[in-house]
Amino acid sequence: MIALMQRVSHASVRVENKMVGEIKQGLLVLLAVEPDDTEAKAKRLAERVAGYRIFADEEGKMNLNVKQVAGDILVVSQFTLAANTSKGMRPSFTSAASPQMSEQLYQFFCQQLRVLGFTVPTGVFGADMQVSLTNDGPVTINLQV
Repeated sequence: MIALMQRVSHASVRVENKMVGEIKQGLLVLLAVEPDDTEAKAKRLAERVAGYRIFADEEGKMNLNVKQVAGDILVVSQFTLAANTSKGMRPSFTSAASPQMSEQLYQFFCQQLRVLGFTVPTGVFGADMQVSLTNDGPVTINLQV
């Protein structure tokens, strides 16, 4: 399971020109599921996202997590993060989980973040989405479990 986290001051996702999810300060998480992923991995990844310290403290050091800055988490499914790019000039997506498995674990991941006390707006699984963000820093971290 792959979570590409971006520290944002604002992020939103639209589907068919309709806003379906939006946050102010917090994290935009682009999530990909791989065939060997499980609910246990999804739970562990949610805990890591929630606890990862990438927000500045009073000294300007990355010592605070998203909850400590009262941030939210916007989660968007993005199977292309699982692309195999080792050969040729076109990505292969055989390393991504099936859509059915991916959606189930994507929903489970989002629910685990909600259990941890976060507001978690989302994109629409499998839809053509337009994601907008203001990356704060910029800070982008690739987490995998």
